[in-house]
Amino acid sequence: MLFLGIETSCDETAVAVFDDALRIHANVIASQTDIHRRFGGVVPEVAARAHLQRLLPVLDDALNQAKVSLAQIDCVAVHSTPGLVGALLVGVSAAKMLALALDVPLVSVNHIEAHIYACRVAAQRDIFPCIGLVVSGGHTSLFHCPAPVRFELLGATTDDAAGEAFDKVAHILGLGFPGGPAIEREAAQGNPRAYAFPRSFMQHDRLDFSFSGLKTAVLYAVHGQGVSTGPPPPPGQRRADLAASFQQAVIDVLVAKAQRALRKTGLTRLAVGGGVAANRALRAALADMAQRENAELFIPPLALCTDNAAMAAQAVEKWRLGLLASLDLDAVPSYRPA
Repeated sequence: MLFLGIETSCDETAVAVFDDALRIHANVIASQTDIHRRFGGVVPEVAARAHLQRLLPVLDDALNQAKVSLAQIDCVAVHSTPGLVGALLVGVSAAKMLALALDVPLVSVNHIEAHIYACRVAAQRDIFPCIGLVVSGGHTSLFHCPAPVRFELLGATTDDAAGEAFDKVAHILGLGFPGGPAIEREAAQGNPRAYAFPRSFMQHDRLDFSFSGLKTAVLYAVHGQGVSTGPPPPPGQRRADLAASFQQAVIDVLVAKAQRALRKTGLTRLAVGGGVAANRALRAALADMAQRENAELFIPPLALCTDNAAMAAQAVEKWRLGLLASLDLDAVPSYRPA
């Protein structure tokens, strides 16, 4: 069985070809970072228009890399939720058209669940049941994952997601967009204990997250208490220390919550996905915690952490169970826990 996966949930136009043994034959991604950089963040309407322009060329590239034709595709999978509604509609509309034209099944995949399933694709072995931690620009969530298509929400962000906080703090520090890689580079030269930034909900038994207060604390550390605007700090040790201290605060919270979820459920596997999972300091801290907890840690390679279409391979599991979508499939922007 050959599957075609489509991802257009935010600002990456991606198409992948994979089979029912979870082998990836092609995984093509067209980034929109250069388009959105001048705006300091993703502009939904601009993203949707860019998807319209790029999807067919990316589809052609994926088929060429996989050395297959559209006629050889047996099933079409698409990330239909959550995301920017205009961006999602481009991918969903294309997937429905392809499924109809090729007369093949259509499978809807949840983008957030797919980030965790990317760990299964990378591991090439079963990782379920596990705790799933998704850390991305729009979502920071913990799941109990008893099976590849069963995801029970344990906790989520109450305000800013971790990736969103990275972008906003990078703007405050004058580091540009996207914020995750920029902060990581700057933090490499800084002292992660230079500033005592807050770690919200650390003393709570709940598994939710909050990064808005941390973002505000960085803002006040830069401009002064109660001051929300002003020039960013100049390059130097102070800026590096601010970046390192912010990054460490985020890492401490993520690691602590993941550890708490493992202990609460008694599970011994942790799967981590999303763009922020590409952060090397976070990966190292999670590895240390997992070793202390005698737990297996699954984090996909960098190419499968950021948004991509290969993680739509969760569609293989749904196809086997007969969980197919109809041609009235719609784009759903908000995450809806099962």
